[in-house]
Amino acid sequence: MNNAKPIAAGLLALGLAVSTGRPQAAVTCANENSAVAETTATADFTDNGNGTVTDTRTGLVWMRCSLGQTWDGSTCIGTAGFYTWQAALQAALDINSGASDVDGDDAAGYAGASDWRLPNRNELGSIVERRCWYPAINAALFPKTPVSYFWSSSPYAGSPNNAWIVYFDFGHTNNPNIKDYTNRVRLVRAGQ
Repeated sequence: MNNAKPIAAGLLALGLAVSTGRPQAAVTCANENSAVAETTATADFTDNGNGTVTDTRTGLVWMRCSLGQTWDGSTCIGTAGFYTWQAALQAALDINSGASDVDGDDAAGYAGASDWRLPNRNELGSIVERRCWYPAINAALFPKTPVSYFWSSSPYAGSPNNAWIVYFDFGHTNNPNIKDYTNRVRLVRAGQ
């Protein structure tokens, strides 16, 4: 006799969750549509304990805070800055060389690495959380992300004056933006 169903029903009646596969990790949203499946489950990321998280699906290491914000050990503080596309590319170079110290340790790089870069549009789109909106990001992983356009490194083939952006309102890759406009920035690096 199989007692699994009655036991599961009893646990559910008591209000206890029954796991039937992949662990369910909470996605933290400012605004959530629970009818939509998670796209960036917290369980798919490793907290590196240094203001970065690693996406175990892609191997990419992400800064948890937008440029201009600072990781204080539990959240992002301050205000995310605005950058032209060229300034965004330069900001990554400055962090890697030590010309800009975003983690307060006076060393080149951030979190012990000096190969930070602007993500391409597919990489940036991979951290959009479809279950969340305004902003469309998992706030447990990327706290205090502004509802804003974020630059990708991907230039737009139709015009040398434009580059692709991702808009973290509802998480869509938007039409390309003029490179002289200012948008927010989140940096990435390849994992080891």
